[in-house]
Amino acid sequence: MKLTALFIFLSSHFLFAQDYVFVFLHHRDDKPELPKEQLDKIMEGHMANIKKMANDGKLLVAGPFEGSGGIFIFKSKSLQEVRQWLSSDPGVKANRWNVEVLPYYPHIGIPRLTSELYEMTSYQFIRFTAYIAKFNINDVPELMKKHDDYLKEIQKSGNVVAEGVFNETDGGILIIKGELGRDVIESDPAVHEGLLEIEIKKWYVAKGAFGEK
Repeated sequence: MKLTALFIFLSSHFLFAQDYVFVFLHHRDDKPELPKEQLDKIMEGHMANIKKMANDGKLLVAGPFEGSGGIFIFKSKSLQEVRQWLSSDPGVKANRWNVEVLPYYPHIGIPRLTSELYEMTSYQFIRFTAYIAKFNINDVPELMKKHDDYLKEIQKSGNVVAEGVFNETDGGILIIKGELGRDVIESDPAVHEGLLEIEIKKWYVAKGAFGEK
C-alpha cells in the first residue's frame, strides 16, 4: 500500500509531457589505455558525430564536465530511439564512457540548439538522485514538497539556468550561474534528511542552450 501511494505521488510529481532525453556520459575508471593516435581519432569522430546529430535536429545540447564525462540532451520522446542514435558515436562504440539514458522533463530552461556562432560558458551542475528506503518512505511527499519550495527560493536569485526532473525515482538536476556553496545545497530539506543525494560538477556548454542570456 505504501509503495503504491509512493508511486502515485512520484508519478504526479515528475511525469508530465516529455519531449526530451537526457544522456550522461559518465567517466570510466576502467576504460582501456589506448594509443594517442587512436584516442585522437575516436574524439575527432565523436565531435563530428555531435555536429551531425545537431545538424539533423536530433541533438539540442552537448557539453563536457570538468575532468571527464559530459551530457547530451536530445529532442525525442523515445529512449530506444536515442540509444540507436548514440550507437553511431565512435566514443560510445569504443566504450569510453558509462552511458545513462533518461527521460527529461524541464521545469525551467527549455533545451534548444544554439547557432554555430556560440560562446562557451561554464555552470555549476547539480544532480539530485532519490534514495528511497524503508526509513524514509513515509516522509517522501512532505520532503519532496519542501525540496520544491527550497528550489523556488534558489530561483529567486535569478541565477538558475535550468531545472528539471527525470523519471519516478531518478531525481533531477539544477544548473546555476556562478556557484552555490555545498552547504547551501545540503540545507535542502530532502538532502539534509537523506532522501536526495547530490553530485556537484562544473559543466561547459554553449551559452543560451536553455534560453538564458
